[in-house]
Amino acid sequence: MGVTPSAQYSITLRLEMAHGLPGLAAEVASAISAAGGSITSMEVVEADHRRVVREMVVDATSVENEDEVIAAAGAVDGVTVTSAEDRTFRLHKGGKIEMVPRARLETREDLSVAYMPGVASVARAIAADPLAAFDYTLKRNMVAVITNGTAVLGLGDIGAAAGMPVMEGKSLLFKEFADVDSYAICVDSKDPNEIIRVCEAIAPAFGGINLEDIAAPVCFEVEDTLKERLDIPVFHDDQHGTAVVLLAALINACKITGHKIQDLKVVVNGIGASGVACSKILLNAGVTNIIGCDTRGAIYHGRTENMNFMKDWYADHTNPGDIRGDLTEAVKGANLFVGLSGPGTFSVEQLKSMGKDPIVFAMANPTPEIMPEQAAPYVRVMATGRSDYPNQINNVLAFPGLFRGALDVRATSISEGMKVAAAQAIADTISDAELHEDYIIPSVFNPNVAPAVAAATRRVAIDEGLARIIPEE
Repeated sequence: MGVTPSAQYSITLRLEMAHGLPGLAAEVASAISAAGGSITSMEVVEADHRRVVREMVVDATSVENEDEVIAAAGAVDGVTVTSAEDRTFRLHKGGKIEMVPRARLETREDLSVAYMPGVASVARAIAADPLAAFDYTLKRNMVAVITNGTAVLGLGDIGAAAGMPVMEGKSLLFKEFADVDSYAICVDSKDPNEIIRVCEAIAPAFGGINLEDIAAPVCFEVEDTLKERLDIPVFHDDQHGTAVVLLAALINACKITGHKIQDLKVVVNGIGASGVACSKILLNAGVTNIIGCDTRGAIYHGRTENMNFMKDWYADHTNPGDIRGDLTEAVKGANLFVGLSGPGTFSVEQLKSMGKDPIVFAMANPTPEIMPEQAAPYVRVMATGRSDYPNQINNVLAFPGLFRGALDVRATSISEGMKVAAAQAIADTISDAELHEDYIIPSVFNPNVAPAVAAATRRVAIDEGLARIIPEE
């Protein structure tokens, strides 16, 4: 089964073609297609009596396939590949974010107000009342995006510096979707105590902390400790952002299948940070039968192999039927499969053993546990973490609006109630008339999502007494 080409593997080819050979461009297009690529644009950029230079933008299926596409184009007689540029690397050149001033400095008077001596009076006001920092500094709208690079996307432990492009991307999304300012901070340490100390030390400058791509179980200790010690929201997006959007997707999927959430048998494959958080939010939503699987199979009460303190908690709160064995055994008769593991870890045969109208959320990135093309004949509702397939379960639907709402009321934390309200707000952006197997989750570019999530978050924060201020609206 072929894999659909994607813009994330897009390359721009510059091809020099011999003049006077009819059908040469079509031959190149055919060779690229045979290699698995998909041409999205093609234009002539230079021409003379000897040659024609064409620029082609081609979507491939993987990094390896990019090389295959380049080789296929260059193998056509009369064609020379003069350059091949990866679109993703070009976009990242020089970084994706920058700081811009909000105040203009045009005169000596402007300088004296923005900096010395005028700034001293503002500094004294904050020294007398630290909460005044929300009024007179960037703290009111600033989030720290923190990582140590130990669990990056599908790449694993690649280090703090390598995690920086992902954190920059997070900051870009914060600004684009909810007008939240943020800054990427990479901590070169695997010691949870050191990460905690860094976050505590910089917290006065920020209105919230977004933890990202920190491996389990360190992420649990870091988040739990910071929640106890800090009076600003601390949110591990890999856990809770994924969980919020998953719950939103499930709310709408159940409308299609007719399943009741409390009657579902759910199998979660991959019990790391996001697997635990997704299971917790499903339990809070009313699911009673969840079975978690890791590389050693089902997690059950009394298991000792490959366990940690979070898996011990998991064993005590899930798997009421004491199912043992591997994923194949656990998934029999299940209504929902949640994949948070790795590529190709869920087979067609395992899918076929699920219950009627199965729901599959295969969220490993960039390659899901099972490809939608493979699952299509047997699944009722399918979702992935990819943007090039229907029903993308993407954290960007949750975290910008959640932090926007939290910052608007200067919340001291983000509660479970705020997360559930955010999930319902995301689900509600799709009307019953619009709901379809291929449309259970709104687009990340839907302009109604972040405001709806922010409004729901503000409302619950106020109701639960977590808000420092109540906006006039």
